[in-house]
Amino acid sequence: MQYYLIFALALAIISIAFALQNDTMVTVAFGIWSFDSSLAMMLVIAAGIGATISVLLSWPSLIKNQWVSARLRRQVSKLEEDKAALEQRTTQLEEELAKLTPEPIPEPPPRYLGLKSMLLGSDKPNTSE
Repeated sequence: MQYYLIFALALAIISIAFALQNDTMVTVAFGIWSFDSSLAMMLVIAAGIGATISVLLSWPSLIKNQWVSARLRRQVSKLEEDKAALEQRTTQLEEELAKLTPEPIPEPPPRYLGLKSMLLGSDKPNTSE
């Protein structure tokens, strides 16, 4: 905000200096109209007309972009609602699955290592009984 104020103040000072230095009278003729004014005033009027034309030409695209962004915001909110509903459904299904799946059967403890496997260096338990 402060940068904008500083920029506007500098632009105003430059405009005043420009107007004071270009105070010569010029005649503008357009068709049947003809009028006299200072050069600075003519340049300000021409700049104003140019700014007005550029704003009028850019309005359709600005309005279209606002409509598109509003539509996309609605789509995003709908998709976020769908995502929340799907996450809730996933949680419900995982809870149901946890209730329906049986507990895993624990593995029996490993058997003791026999003397033969200890001497030969095998880590497999002795299961030949």
